[in-house]
Amino acid sequence: MAADRMLRFVEREQSYPDKRSAEDRAQDFREIAERYAAPDADAQAARCSQCGVPYCSVHCPLHNHIPDWLRLTAEGRLREAYELSNATSTMPEICGRICPQDRLCEGNCVIEFSGHGAVTIGSVEKYITDTAWAEGWVEPLHVRAATGQSVGIIGAGPAGLTAAEYLRAEGHEVHVYDRHDRAGGLLTYGIPGFKLEKDVVMRRIERLEQGGIHFHLGFDVGSEATLDALRQKHDAILVATGVYKAREINVAGNGADGVIAALDYLIASNRKGFGDAVPAFDDGSLDAKGKHVVVIGGGDTAMDCVRTAVRQGAKSVKCLYRRDRENMPGSQREVSNAEEEGVEFVWLSAPESFTADKKVKEVAVAGMRLGAPDASGRRSPEVDPGRKFDLPADMVIKALGFDPEELPHLFGAPDLSVTRWGTLRVDHQTMMTSLPGVFAAGDIVRGASLVVWGIRDGRDVSEQMSKWLKAKAKSEKKAA
Repeated sequence: MAADRMLRFVEREQSYPDKRSAEDRAQDFREIAERYAAPDADAQAARCSQCGVPYCSVHCPLHNHIPDWLRLTAEGRLREAYELSNATSTMPEICGRICPQDRLCEGNCVIEFSGHGAVTIGSVEKYITDTAWAEGWVEPLHVRAATGQSVGIIGAGPAGLTAAEYLRAEGHEVHVYDRHDRAGGLLTYGIPGFKLEKDVVMRRIERLEQGGIHFHLGFDVGSEATLDALRQKHDAILVATGVYKAREINVAGNGADGVIAALDYLIASNRKGFGDAVPAFDDGSLDAKGKHVVVIGGGDTAMDCVRTAVRQGAKSVKCLYRRDRENMPGSQREVSNAEEEGVEFVWLSAPESFTADKKVKEVAVAGMRLGAPDASGRRSPEVDPGRKFDLPADMVIKALGFDPEELPHLFGAPDLSVTRWGTLRVDHQTMMTSLPGVFAAGDIVRGASLVVWGIRDGRDVSEQMSKWLKAKAKSEKKAA
């Protein structure tokens, strides 16, 4: 019986795909883990307990049908597993690579609670869709009859691309505007290749282009065209810009040469990977080679920076974080990967100042300790007066998170309402902003978050926009 293939978590140990050695992977930007071989993927999928209440699905922002496609994988019905995985996600192989499964699906796996180790959901998800691409099962975008309506999407990141796919499938003409010269947003320029190789992103974008979605790249809304001009051109607009304004740290020496923003650093590295000319990398400003590098922050962006610096040949790489390991926001797996690659974590520490001549040369560090919990439930860091020390630094990378840009000003749209945090204010039922026909989704609404939430928001907003467009078409038909 097919059911006999499942519930093998007692007799089969948890096994992730083999990682390349730390020494080997530190030499390049290839992904660090190999793909499962088919028997291994089947065996790991068969560990699923098929529990009555699948907490893995509940804690997945997309509510993927995880137990169902694990069962199909275990049964060797891989094409069906792919089709079910693809039914709820526009980018399953990307989520399989970069989602923090330890905080989402795998972290809430029932057999993890029983002490047997979670099902390796992300690795199986990656395996399923990579196989689908290799076998030619990934079909072109199926587009319904043309509606005669046009949609403009500002931002080609996960939320924008997901909404573009669903809206194009409905038969709308879809135009995507992005300031960068390649689509993908942080998938393309923010996340390093060792977590997400770029051909994985590019093939998704090519599929959308082949489906008739129009990409306007190097297009800066505000200077190339105001938001109002785009509203005149399209029946509906989606703002899915993400949040790109780096948070600053207010300490002496912050403006010194060699003190740089994380995103500038990661974009330069990714551009080099594409083979682009990057003067600020070539002159050494954004290249960590031979330098003592200090990264400030404890999120996934900080992990991307420290691991990139290792690959660029830094002399030493240290990560300062003001809380301890248990209270950091980044993925614990990423911390472990970084430690394996030679990164040193300096927990409970924060910069007091940066010492520089012409360039930064040292970080004065204050020790921290954890006090009472803050509003997020995490214990607040406070200065420990008994600990102070200095660290040598030729490059300091600030990875403190991101805030929204001032979109009403940038877009020439003063009536576009924002919250006190600068995110766009929307009706949370319709996902429409204060401007009729202008919707918003992703990080520009919820603040800096995960790629999987961007995909979820893109899926949700496309449904709301479709409803609104149908009502608009009906109204115009009546008026005619």
